[in-house]
Amino acid sequence: MKMTGQRRIIARVLSEADDHPDVEEVYSRAAAHDPRISIATVYRTARLFEEANIIERHDFGDGRARYEEATDEHHDHLINVQTGEVIEFQNSEIEALQEAIAKEYGMRLVGHRLELYGVPLDRSKKD
Repeated sequence: MKMTGQRRIIARVLSEADDHPDVEEVYSRAAAHDPRISIATVYRTARLFEEANIIERHDFGDGRARYEEATDEHHDHLINVQTGEVIEFQNSEIEALQEAIAKEYGMRLVGHRLELYGVPLDRSKKD
């Protein structure tokens, strides 16, 4: 893949993101560095990066594709459905349970994606 100047900016925006931006947000951040970048360029570049496994695409149920840099480090997501905030987490008990379930059904787990959706607890009420 040819790394043009605009693709480099988009790559930098994605690698520096500590959230899971959608294309509109990536465009906004990239255009701040180079106003000549078009939304179409961001869409094309996101698709290319996804096909090359440079970024991962997520659909967290809000109708927008969201992106994050692909890494070897596995994590899961907890999504606040009220605010759209995405919390990344790792939990060894969940990982072990998934392995056990796969084994129970005669399978070796080669991958998975876990997304939990929630709303904030109302701290004023007792559980």
